[in-house]
Amino acid sequence: MDITVDTRALAKIETEALVTYSFEQEKPVEGILERLDEAVGGALTKLSATGELAGKMLETALLYYPQGLAAQRLLVLGAGKKDKFGTAELRRLAGAAVRTLKSRQVKTVAFLARENDRTAAAAQAIVEGMILANFDSDKYKTDKKPGNEVTSAALAGWEESSRAGADLGLARGRVIAESQNFARELGNEPSNRLTPRMLADRAAAMAREAGLAVDILDEKKIAELKMGALLSVAQGSVEPPRMIIITYTPATVNNGAPVLGLVGKAITFDTGGISIKGANDMEKMKYDMCGGAAMIGAMRAIAVLKPSCKVIAVIPSTENMPGGRAQKPGDVQISMAGKSIEVINTDAEGRLVLADGIAYAKQLGCTHLVDAATLTGAVVVALGNVNIGVFGSDQAFTDQLLASGRAAGEKMWPLPIDDDYRELIKSGIADIQNVGSGKGGGAIVAAMFIKEFTGDTPWIHLDIAGTAWQDDVKPWNAKGATGVGVRTLIDLAMKFGSNDSSAR
Repeated sequence: MDITVDTRALAKIETEALVTYSFEQEKPVEGILERLDEAVGGALTKLSATGELAGKMLETALLYYPQGLAAQRLLVLGAGKKDKFGTAELRRLAGAAVRTLKSRQVKTVAFLARENDRTAAAAQAIVEGMILANFDSDKYKTDKKPGNEVTSAALAGWEESSRAGADLGLARGRVIAESQNFARELGNEPSNRLTPRMLADRAAAMAREAGLAVDILDEKKIAELKMGALLSVAQGSVEPPRMIIITYTPATVNNGAPVLGLVGKAITFDTGGISIKGANDMEKMKYDMCGGAAMIGAMRAIAVLKPSCKVIAVIPSTENMPGGRAQKPGDVQISMAGKSIEVINTDAEGRLVLADGIAYAKQLGCTHLVDAATLTGAVVVALGNVNIGVFGSDQAFTDQLLASGRAAGEKMWPLPIDDDYRELIKSGIADIQNVGSGKGGGAIVAAMFIKEFTGDTPWIHLDIAGTAWQDDVKPWNAKGATGVGVRTLIDLAMKFGSNDSSAR
């Protein structure tokens, strides 16, 4: 999608659709909408009077060939209550506009920001919303209609005096949204078209193109490093595992500066192993690598936006299969950290690969860790498909990530990680076991297991099992992999290692 800033008068903007939004209040037609209303002969006032333009969130009012405008259509979206409106809502509106119009074969769009929304942050949100909405998960359809996407968009309403902010927001929004779409594309790939080796190849190609350092560890190197937890999951598959390491190094690195480590689970297909899953919805287990995809997508944007801190992404990748060599319930594995693990349930494999990923990230010098994983069904029970479950060992660092989540418009909810839960992963024959010994608290138990390998390093675990995949089309987004976490991680990296003492 080609996106520009258009500072022309609204009546002179030639486009297939001019889009803006109205708030839910006593007088929906106010501010710049009054000028538009005059240009279209009072049509907006008439729609307001009949209740067709009430400003309710995501309602639509579409006028064709409005007199007084060069645009072929005028689309007014409901934006809800004005006092609850922010960049997250603006992002969704921009996305809803694109999906509404692309379904009508519209190719060119101009999005008019309201008076208080002409900032760099608003421009960024609009661009993100449009690019994310233009993405569809129909890559392998042979009968899809060609050109069913918006090809050109403009940010309208900015004056020349404020254009610099719009240009900045546009550039940042494009990089971030395209990187999130890159993660979504990986998450949508069928497992026969994205094995661990294929994922490593695609990650490496991205890294080299972006100017990032990349290292791919094969099964021999993984064995040399004694990553027994990762190898235990991989041993049931004919597909060999890979450990993907992508490194961003800023132009200036101060001795002792914090290093941000991003560790992502990338199980390219999860059958559950010997503790095999039921057939229902197993086809979706191709998205069990969305934590790793989020880290790869975030690194793509980090390479362009260039934060001041060093960032290392570590992505352990394998399949979890029930082959003749697969690990069995009751087996004991030795992790890279030297800790012994009794495997009670082979379907609790994500925490095993993360254990070695975290150990290796620490060995590479990461001083602060964030992991992301589609880890537990329990977090879906707790938070549904709305919030990411957040577990943190360091409050200041966790608060910093939660603030980035709010800035990025990604919903998160902190969950407890009290030492009392440590009792649930005690094993009778090993240091720890990979599932809880009691009932309930499954997401917390999984986080406690990962915490065992973090030591004193400040660490945050993001359980994205409920938010990484979307079964239904949303007004602003296609179904399939969501790329959740990418925007938050980018925001965190850009602010990390600054004067904030929590990152030291």
